[in-house]
Amino acid sequence: MKEAVHISGLASAGPDLQELLGMVARGDQDAFAQVYEAICGPVLGLVRSVLRDPAQSEEVAQEVLVEVWRTAPRFQAARGSAMNWVLTLAHHRAVDRVRSVEATTAREHKAALLDRTPAFDDVTEQVESRLEREQVRRCMRTLSELQRESVTLAYYRGLTYREVGELLAVPLGTIKTRLRDGLIRLRDCLGVSA
Repeated sequence: MKEAVHISGLASAGPDLQELLGMVARGDQDAFAQVYEAICGPVLGLVRSVLRDPAQSEEVAQEVLVEVWRTAPRFQAARGSAMNWVLTLAHHRAVDRVRSVEATTAREHKAALLDRTPAFDDVTEQVESRLEREQVRRCMRTLSELQRESVTLAYYRGLTYREVGELLAVPLGTIKTRLRDGLIRLRDCLGVSA
């Protein structure tokens, strides 16, 4: 029979990892210190191979070690070796972290896209605006020359009724009548209800 080879050259005289986990399950802190020494290197190595980020790897490895302390009573030797159980915990925790980081990145990306999306449809608004302008132009062509001139001066150039009257050399009352009649025709042409 071949003899077990130990890296340190000395065979460990203490309990094996499986026995230590049983002791940890009963709350033995000294046993956990031995478990910690036996598994911290392999756990960190496995986690680092999944995460690649040293800081996150250390954080996840620490979470795994805490999980080993809390869940040691769940270890079942009939289902596999103690080291495999610990490394399975480590692998699951590392994969969970990768998924969490990916989900966070996806949410942030989606939120950034939503922030850049305009609150309204710019193209639709431009088309509606052009259609409205064209409809107003068409309706302006239905006015008499005097009405169109008065409305243009008052509403497009911003002149007061008095200024329109002075510019066209027409009494103020006549200007008011032209504007009122012109605006009524525009309202009817545009289909605006009063």
